Amino acid sequence: MTRQPDPPPMETNEVVVSAIGAAAFAVAFVILLIVPLAPDHHWWRWVCLVGFLMGVFGCWYIPRLQRSRAAAAERHAAKRAADS
Repeated sequence: MTRQPDPPPMETNEVVVSAIGAAAFAVAFVILLIVPLAPDHHWWRWVCLVGFLMGVFGCWYIPRLQRSRAAAAERHAAKRAADS
């Protein structure tokens, strides 16, 4: 049996995904501020806070990462064209 070719990568907007995740963690944090927690479960608030901060960092970092990858691909293509 022959192997099927891999499908092309799915195009997504990673910044939107990161922003939605950050918003979900922010909502969870607010809910955990309202709902009384047992003393040994207060660490869940920190989980939500760190998740929110990581989502915000992702919104800041992802565009820079995409730009640097595109620039590296252009440099690589230019080098291959020059070597040909």
